[in-house]
Order: sequence, then C-alpha cells, then structure tokens
Amino acid sequence: MTKEHSSSNLNGKPNFVQIVEVSPRDGLQNESKPVPTEVKLQLINRLVEAGVSVIEATSFVSPKWVPQMADHVQVVQGLPKNSPVSFPVLVPNLKGLEAAIQSQVKDIAVFAAATDSFSKKNINCSVEESLVIFHQIIEMAKAHHIRVRGYVSCVLGCPYEGEVPIEKVTYVAQKLYQAGCTQISLGDTIGVGTPEKARNLIKACLEFIPVEALAVHFHDTYGQAIANIYASLLEGIRTVDASVAGLGGCPYAKGASGNVATEDVLYLCQGLNLETGIDLDKMINAGNIICDYLQRPNLSKVAQACSAKGRKPS
Repeated sequence: MTKEHSSSNLNGKPNFVQIVEVSPRDGLQNESKPVPTEVKLQLINRLVEAGVSVIEATSFVSPKWVPQMADHVQVVQGLPKNSPVSFPVLVPNLKGLEAAIQSQVKDIAVFAAATDSFSKKNINCSVEESLVIFHQIIEMAKAHHIRVRGYVSCVLGCPYEGEVPIEKVTYVAQKLYQAGCTQISLGDTIGVGTPEKARNLIKACLEFIPVEALAVHFHDTYGQAIANIYASLLEGIRTVDASVAGLGGCPYAKGASGNVATEDVLYLCQGLNLETGIDLDKMINAGNIICDYLQRPNLSKVAQACSAKGRKPS
C-alpha cells in the first residue's frame, strides 16, 4: 500500500508520506446514530477526490457487535470501480474473511493487541489465540491474492493493564510481519503516548521490521498525536493513519478520544516539505460535511483555524 519516491527530506528519508484514511471505518464505527450507506460512500468519494490513495472502507464484523458496519457488503459494492485507490477492510475472523472474499476485496486488515486484557475484550481471545487465528486468515488471504495489513493496538498503553512493555509490542508486531502482513500499524489506542516513548518503540520494532513496513496510528486523547507523529517521522516512518475531522474513538477504552485529524497531519507535512498528494482544502471540506451530518464539531485544529479565518475550502 506504500508508494516509492526517489527524492528525500527530513534526515535524508523519503519525502512522501502515505496517509491511510480510516474515517469510514474507525471514524464512524462508534457513532450511535446510524450512518446510511450512501452517506459513507459520499464521504469515501470526497476523500478520493481530495487525493487520498488508501481508505479503510468498512469492517466485515458481525452487526451484533458493531451495528454501524452492518452494511459492509453494500459499502464495498458501492466503492469506485477500477480505481487506483486501495480500500482495505477490517477482518476479525475467518467468517469475516470468507465474506470479504465473496465481495472480491483486494486488501484486508487484521487487528491484534499487545495485551491479553484488551485482546479478550476486543475479540474475545488471548493474544496467543488471536495470533493463531490471524495466521490462518493471512494464509487464506494470500491464497486469494489479497494483501493483509496488521494492526497492533495498545502499543503505548492499555486501558486495563496500564503501561505496556515494549517487548510485548515487538513480539506481536514481529509475529504478524513474519506471518505475511505487508505492513504493521502501531496503534496508540488510548492516546497516552509521548514522543520519546513513540521513538523508542519504533526503534525497537525496526530491529525486526523494515521501516517501509511500519506505520503509526495515534489517538489524540492527551493532545500528543501530532507530536508523536513528528517523532515517528524523524525515525523514518512514512505511513500515518489518520481520520478526517478527528472522527473515531475506541469502544473498549473509556475516555479515549478520536484519531488524529487528517487535516492536522497534512498541515504538519506541509510545514516539513513532505508530500502527501492530498489537497488540504478538499479534506477540510469533506470533514465539515460529514461533521454537519453527524451534528458534531470538527475536531481538527486546522479546520477550526481555517473556518475562523474565513478561508473557503475548494
């Protein structure tokens, strides 16, 4: 899902940052108000028009557990056809994978955790049990020529176990990478991380996984997400998960606020002369429209500042 670029910046590393937009799935999944399929697809189309090249579209999970994602088949069927954009979907188990295969998806993501407590709460099994299941999913996906991305949640803190030893994170990340995940996204699920801790974690992971196969996924509960992303960029990370307007949260982490706002990440990248291929004004517009529908404020500081200055997104 990453792009190769020859020019470089920021400590001699590649100057293109791949944004993985997670708002249609991670951003909307916990909204209490049902979001119609057509509204989700309108959001996705606006993200595509803004230049986003990887958009996590939905989750093939049981409607019993995540009602907001009950229309996953309809969402996949409504995605732009013959598009160069990747539309990975979250797959929690073999049943979900089978449904995704029937829908002819090309990219999936599996969601592991660094702690047993969170893993049991999230997917009802221990870390070791989940790795066995995910290995089966990855093998079946590869047999169908489907790319697999791996998430590791609670990498800098767990709502049930507190601080998480780096060794637990690197163990899960390495197992997923060895199993065949093309990329590992390190998720600060409850947003407790700080820049130095983020850098230390990345350095530890780089002993087992190449930098181009690592991504970061920060929540902004304590207002540290942008600082953590900057620290990650300094370590060579060039894939960042983000959610337009800061949509999202975690149902199993009380008090955890949304993902870092894509608009804020884009502004950071612009200031560092790092390319993203994404139009900031169009992203602000997309965020404002979905927030208007949800009747909630746009949590992006950049979007708020541009609105206050009267800037008109294109």
